Amino acid sequence: MINIEDYGFEYKDVIEASDIPARITAVHKERYTMVCKYGEIKGILKSGLYFNGSYADFPAVGDFVLINYNDKGDSLIIKTLPRKSYFTRSNNFGKLGEQAIAANFDYVFILMSLNKDFNIARLERYMAIAWQSGGIPGVILTKADLCQDAESYVAEAESSAPGVDVISVSALTRDGIDRIKSLLKPRKTAIFLGSSGVGKSTLINCIAEEELMKTGDIRQEDSKGRHTTTYRQLIMTKEKFMIIDTPGMREIGLWDAMEGLSEAFLDISALEKSCRFSDCTHTKEPGCAIIEALENGSLSPDRWKNYQKLKNENLRSEDKMAYLRMWREKIRTMEKSQRHAYKNRNKR
Repeated sequence: MINIEDYGFEYKDVIEASDIPARITAVHKERYTMVCKYGEIKGILKSGLYFNGSYADFPAVGDFVLINYNDKGDSLIIKTLPRKSYFTRSNNFGKLGEQAIAANFDYVFILMSLNKDFNIARLERYMAIAWQSGGIPGVILTKADLCQDAESYVAEAESSAPGVDVISVSALTRDGIDRIKSLLKPRKTAIFLGSSGVGKSTLINCIAEEELMKTGDIRQEDSKGRHTTTYRQLIMTKEKFMIIDTPGMREIGLWDAMEGLSEAFLDISALEKSCRFSDCTHTKEPGCAIIEALENGSLSPDRWKNYQKLKNENLRSEDKMAYLRMWREKIRTMEKSQRHAYKNRNKR
């Protein structure tokens, strides 16, 4: 039997003795792979509890849930337990809302490779979302063996992600692997994020010291990789720490991440607070700390420009959230009205 506490379960005070907790390890459309005290099982959502117009609590990889166990088929997921951390991305494909990525992780490792994938603007975007999630961010620069000057890239990443561990690694030479492993503890979970081709699967195998993931080659002409990971999954290593692997994402949108932006751009947040006017537009006002920092070189124009871009994007997502809340309330009102009308018909 599996000890669910080895998977990070810490919810004894919010469940009954008769409840059966499980952790989501993979999501396949409407079917879930989970682990519970009976081992690895499959499950589906109890439709009457989840499909009621509210989508916020749909389980993601890493979620802890309560189940009605079925030893002859799919178990029923009846409740998503509270999350200590939660990573989402905005849905940019014509639908309102947010898309769940993962939940209940302790660390968020942002991966970029040192061939042609290194991109400071993308790193700053990921850092804002990582800080917002509730996990502890870290940066891993992969394929250091392919780079002549890895330390300069480390310094650049450290400048854009102040206070965050930045580690250059090589799965080929194992440089940096022990430093990553020193951050991972039993019963803790880390999520790996990055574009396809950065070597997530290879790195996971290297950290775990066993072949847990399929690996693939990258195209030589543009260093873009094939998606060897096709769905999100939680992997338990023999050393009892867990890694959530995700498919490569070339772009990721902000969703309600103002707090994360402030953490990722602490230097700019501090400058904004020191401006002479509280409503400073940072364009022409006297005593503007942002203008002064741009002029004396302590703030780079690229970093300021990227901050403004991400801040505006987040403001747009907040507008979408307000509309989504109104839409959900309308659906709940309609459902309540329909139930009331149905009851009245049955009384006649």
